[in-house]
Amino acid sequence: MRPALLDPLFAPLNSLPGIGPKAGELYARLLGLESIDDCRVIDLVFHAPHSLIDRRHQPGIARAPQGVIVTITGRVDRHQPPPPRTSQPYRVFLHDDTGELALTFFRVKGNWLEKALPVDETVTVSGKVDWFNGRPSMVHPDYMVRASEAENLPLVEPVYPLTAGLSARILRKAVEAALPRIPDFPEWIEEALMLKQGFHSVRDCFVALHDPRDGTDLDPQAPARRRLAYDEFLAGQLSLSLVRQRLRKVAGIPVHATGKLSRPVLTALPFSLTGSQTVAIDEVLKDMAGTERMLRLLQGDVGSGKTAVALMSMLAAVEAGGQAVLMAPTEILARQHFATLSKMAAPAGVTIDVLTGRTKGRERDAILERIASGETQIVIGTHALFQDTVVYNNLLLAVVDEQHRFGVHQRLRLTAKGISPHMLVMTATPIPRTLVLAAFGDMDVSKLTEKPAGRKPIQTVTVSTERTGEIVERLRTALAEGKKAYWICPLVEESEASDLMSADERFQSLDKQFGPNVGLVHGRMNGAEKDAVMLAFKNSDIRLLVATTVVEVGVDVPDATIMVIEHAERFGLAQLHQLRGRVGRGDEASTCILLYKGPLSENGRARLSILRDTEDGFLIAEEDLKLRGEGELLGTRQSGTPGFRIASLEAHGDLLEIARKDAAYIIERDPDLTTARGEALRTLLYLHRRDEAIRFLRAG
Repeated sequence: MRPALLDPLFAPLNSLPGIGPKAGELYARLLGLESIDDCRVIDLVFHAPHSLIDRRHQPGIARAPQGVIVTITGRVDRHQPPPPRTSQPYRVFLHDDTGELALTFFRVKGNWLEKALPVDETVTVSGKVDWFNGRPSMVHPDYMVRASEAENLPLVEPVYPLTAGLSARILRKAVEAALPRIPDFPEWIEEALMLKQGFHSVRDCFVALHDPRDGTDLDPQAPARRRLAYDEFLAGQLSLSLVRQRLRKVAGIPVHATGKLSRPVLTALPFSLTGSQTVAIDEVLKDMAGTERMLRLLQGDVGSGKTAVALMSMLAAVEAGGQAVLMAPTEILARQHFATLSKMAAPAGVTIDVLTGRTKGRERDAILERIASGETQIVIGTHALFQDTVVYNNLLLAVVDEQHRFGVHQRLRLTAKGISPHMLVMTATPIPRTLVLAAFGDMDVSKLTEKPAGRKPIQTVTVSTERTGEIVERLRTALAEGKKAYWICPLVEESEASDLMSADERFQSLDKQFGPNVGLVHGRMNGAEKDAVMLAFKNSDIRLLVATTVVEVGVDVPDATIMVIEHAERFGLAQLHQLRGRVGRGDEASTCILLYKGPLSENGRARLSILRDTEDGFLIAEEDLKLRGEGELLGTRQSGTPGFRIASLEAHGDLLEIARKDAAYIIERDPDLTTARGEALRTLLYLHRRDEAIRFLRAG
């Protein structure tokens, strides 16, 4: 159903000249796609240059500055080949009115230089000039053409991100072949906004993107980049609005909480709810009691008590005679939720089951039967919850934990399991406001900003890896006192390509020191193995857990009080904050040790300093956005994250606000995109691969 107008842009990338199977895989790697089969011409069109080479400076040989790219036109005087069987370079000398220049070449084979630079020929060369003992030299010029062909030399040359094996010249040729395929698009932005923002046509902006004239054209605020950024935001906001419209087109079933189950649970809790927990529960229950389907995002910092809010919400669904599900991204987290919620909900006598990919045979059949009959009131699990074999009796509420691990289509599949179940999605990753709008623009937002009473601050210190031995000795003392600790490593196993300490190596090292007190868990272990190690850690059979970031989210061992993060400089701020949140969950004082390998970059020093100075996850998230950008903040290019190619939330936040309002205006006046502008907007959605939104439209 994609408009024929876009066919040239969605042709396979290897339809461009010069892109064969070998080069194709390089392009796939460069563009972040699985293989050349996934690459389209449009992906290259969106691959923007990050800098430029300016060859317009033509000062003459004698006035060429040291180490600066210049363009020189001169007459070839002589060739000076190196003596046989020596490592000396091949030199070609030319002169202009101001002096003489040596062109220097290493490992020259054949007579190609004699053909390219004939004696007495006037040529134009471009490259960096180096001065040595008062004589200028240009090593391996970037360009050499006869003066009569100098117009073929690109005086201003865009520089693109590259990957090993793919040369800049080859990539530029591919981009030049792709640009003529850009059509004249129908305009989807209203004229008033075009004039106010100084926007040009989409086609002109793509051409300008790849033809920068000076540094200002590379600035995020350059007119072409702002227009293309706005289009990306509008496509994203419009698709989110269409999803929201589709989900809410079917009226929600009002769910009225009676308190019959929640009251005994609240009474039995060993803690009091915080003010923000109470507010969040009130917001959720108000939404669920309405006639529209709830779509709410619950943001809570590490240890802020999202689980209690989720339980109160699920109990409301059960009180209304229905069922609730909680979907987690990993087996470990699902089974941990099951253990925690079963204990919390016990005073209410609620029936809870856990269903994951590991649930097999008779056990699985029995659980499926209980779910279908309605005997199971709350189901906790992983992706297994929305498989075809799972049939619910009366699903009224779906809770999704760690929303950014799931795509929009996955949460749709889950809500399709009921007539129109309400949806609460949770994230323990505090997200900056602009990123919330970009990734979750179809949702209302509740925030948990307080930690439960009794939680003590976590002391965070930075220590050089040169002092690792001291840390090990301190751990020896702590373990002897009965304390528990995590030791986090960035890799699972040793790699030739990396000098980072792996979890396997560190485990072997610590195992020699502490013996059976040490356990190892990482993502390559199967679910049963991981669960066994985590249970041993929780039950104090082991007291030191060496792990990768598999423990980043949701793992709850309240009496663990020490967190060591090795090569902390290699982690993002938000991830470090998540890892630190695995300690400080009980009433004992806790410590987080950030082991770094020096020298630190300015960015690395800033990250560790911020983490040392604050535990405010929302402040940390804002700083992380500034330091790393939105592409990495929620995990690289995962389904459900923005993945912008031109737009930057930090640079173009003002445009996101405009796009959000524009999308709401469009949906209000043209919900099925059937007007002339609506048809143009469909083209925009296809251009930005928001096909999912078009499918919602077709589904009515």
